[in-house]
Amino acid sequence: MTDPNHPKHPNHPGDPGDPSRRVDRNRWEYEDYSDEPDQRTGPALSYRPDGSGIDLGDGSGIDPDGGRGRDPGPGPGVDPDADRRRRPADPNRPIGPDHPDHLVRSSPPPHPYYRELEFLNPREEHSRFVVRYGEDHRPLDRPGFLGRRAFLGAGAVPVLQYRLTSSAHDDPQAYGLLEREVAASVALERRYGSEKFGAVLTRIVGFDLTAAEPFVLYRPPTGRPLSDWTGRLGAEAQERITGQLAMAVRLLGDLDLVHRAITPETVRWDGARVRLREPHAALRAGETREPFGAAPWASPEQRAGRGAADPRDDLWSVAALAYYLLSGRPDRGEGPPADLAEYRRLAALQHSGLFSPNASERPHPSELLRLLHVPDPLTGGVVDPLDRWRAEYDGQIERKRGLSGGARPGSEHAGAPPKAPARDPRLPRTSLIGRLFGGADPSARPTPPTAAAEPLPAPPARSRMCPHCLLPVEFDERLLVTIDTKGNRIPLDLGGEPSPGHRADALRKAYHLCPHTRDGGEGHELPVPYLVNGEPLSIALVGSSSVGKTHLLAAMLGEVELGGLEPYGLKCLPLNPDAHRTYLRERVQSLQQGRQLARTGQQTFARFADGLLVSAAGATPRPVVFFDLAGEDLAEDSEVGRFLMGVDAFIFVLDPLRALRLPALDPVREQSGLRRRELGDEAFATVLNRIPRQRGGLVAAPAALAVNKSDLVRFEPVVDRWLGRALPSRHDPAALRAESRDTYAFLAHHASAAWLKPFDDCADCTLHFVAATGGQARGDRFPHGARPRRVLAPLLSLFAMCGLLPGAEPVSPREGNVR
Repeated sequence: MTDPNHPKHPNHPGDPGDPSRRVDRNRWEYEDYSDEPDQRTGPALSYRPDGSGIDLGDGSGIDPDGGRGRDPGPGPGVDPDADRRRRPADPNRPIGPDHPDHLVRSSPPPHPYYRELEFLNPREEHSRFVVRYGEDHRPLDRPGFLGRRAFLGAGAVPVLQYRLTSSAHDDPQAYGLLEREVAASVALERRYGSEKFGAVLTRIVGFDLTAAEPFVLYRPPTGRPLSDWTGRLGAEAQERITGQLAMAVRLLGDLDLVHRAITPETVRWDGARVRLREPHAALRAGETREPFGAAPWASPEQRAGRGAADPRDDLWSVAALAYYLLSGRPDRGEGPPADLAEYRRLAALQHSGLFSPNASERPHPSELLRLLHVPDPLTGGVVDPLDRWRAEYDGQIERKRGLSGGARPGSEHAGAPPKAPARDPRLPRTSLIGRLFGGADPSARPTPPTAAAEPLPAPPARSRMCPHCLLPVEFDERLLVTIDTKGNRIPLDLGGEPSPGHRADALRKAYHLCPHTRDGGEGHELPVPYLVNGEPLSIALVGSSSVGKTHLLAAMLGEVELGGLEPYGLKCLPLNPDAHRTYLRERVQSLQQGRQLARTGQQTFARFADGLLVSAAGATPRPVVFFDLAGEDLAEDSEVGRFLMGVDAFIFVLDPLRALRLPALDPVREQSGLRRRELGDEAFATVLNRIPRQRGGLVAAPAALAVNKSDLVRFEPVVDRWLGRALPSRHDPAALRAESRDTYAFLAHHASAAWLKPFDDCADCTLHFVAATGGQARGDRFPHGARPRRVLAPLLSLFAMCGLLPGAEPVSPREGNVR
């Protein structure tokens, strides 16, 4: 047997007969295979105990070769390939397309016990290696997952793989946890992977979230868990561990990540450095805490799931570990240890508030580093290339305010919400952008009425404009009809109906014929609730074919049906029960069951796809109707699009595959047959050229620009910042502004200016990262189901601008609106 990688070879790393190995099936993931210190070339990375910097033991400072010193190279007559196979893998060497063992194309495995593994590296480059797998184990802290060792390529580069089992595919929470873990790991690798201090974090190798069994790969960590070192560490080692843990929390916190799983079992020590395990339980700072962890390692707030996640949650864990290392025993985990004063080496930490049970009373991670005399690795900050475009966004807001006669230009600071000046009764009302982003006087906002019984709708005394033909319609009982299953219009006579309740129920399901049907034109009708309730609101989704408008609308209405608007004080009823039920069955339920929806066909007459009755705090319900036309109909300046002149609000749907200059999207573009376009979306230009303008040449109707399919670019830092978070549970103008700034900057940096035309042309336009499906379809199905992300953000923004959202001042009447 000559193959050293064969499982039965006596020198195979997995040989159970090797007496030098400690095998513990309950702690399989801690075995060391990758970056043990290479005794031939020098010591591993360590930190000077006085906190003066990083020490490699040779006085050389930061070594670009992973802390191993320079390799003198093989001697005469030594096979360099054999040396490479014998040496541990360089932890700073990327395992991707540049690796010597990378396979350019698929090839037959060299032996039956080898397979082939394809994945994306943290830069989202496709990588392919021959792989040999170890035995499966079930990690105790990852329900629904299997873990195993794997060895990549001829050099048997060791990695750890965690994959979602087939039995857990029906659990969206399990898949969401894997997505969240991958996003956090990729963010850490992209930010700190090339930095020496990044060695305190477990390094991701790659991932595949679209595989039949989605997985993530990590480099195996070094050292042993801290629990194995109890009673064996001196004062200097304890100080190093505490300082390096504080550094790890600092690195995580700068990316708004909270690890939440810092315990003696998840922190490893190799005698010189700490290694924090993978962030499988990480949350974004500011997200609602989820109950997680056990005393004393998790803070009381984290264990109870109170409040919002905070990087200082992890500092509680650091404090608990510092006490544990010094005292040799864990504390009870409810507050400062009772005997804390007896340990003078913890006095500085005690006085800093580190042991406080409240996160708000603990120091910031950077302040803790200062107290520990550990240099802050992030001193000086990082230049963000998007800052230039965020400043441009602020300038564009000021420009539009000046054109529309709103707030004075220059009255707000870049990157901060405008301050609310005292209202002068002689000045015009604040512009919508000012109200939406917090520039309005809060005291001037109307107080929502208290909840009251919903009044019985009555026919209005004034006419309503038909959203299809843009002509006024007066309520006339002689034009009432019902529609049977075959689409026949059947006249409805309510003259003989004495019961008010029965009459109201009949009107709820009835239609009203539009009297303006032209000779040879297509007859149309309106749901009666459209005519007998509050001021209607029509919303049109705009974008070329295949940008995902139909999926986005179905995902939106699915979230509404699940109660997604209720936290904002909104109640929704169907505009017409039968039509709404049909839409839910044919669109929403199909999407929720993982089926790809058929493309919207071209029409000869524009009809809205579905409608809702939306009310807030007992106020009169307002009809909201949604138009979803084929991209071809929107791009052509035809009669079908005549209704656009009367639409109240727009959602412009942008496709990253057509817009963004990101090489990582090229394989998806090739697979889908789409090409990037520098001239923007044809439908955007056609619609914007057709709808009314107000003073200053800006579009009158409020708009939202939704970057759909954002899951394709979810690992871009600015996209992950938003797409990885749930929507806030209340209207937050500051967060809305921040998301708009980031989205604008991302598009301005990675796409041509033509894709920002809706923002440039509309007086009031917010920008959002959304994902209607959360993944790419294979055939006609989404293999891991549809997972909408932040799809209600554009709708909530429009509701705020149009006066439907409690707490947001309604828009003033605008010039040029057909209505």
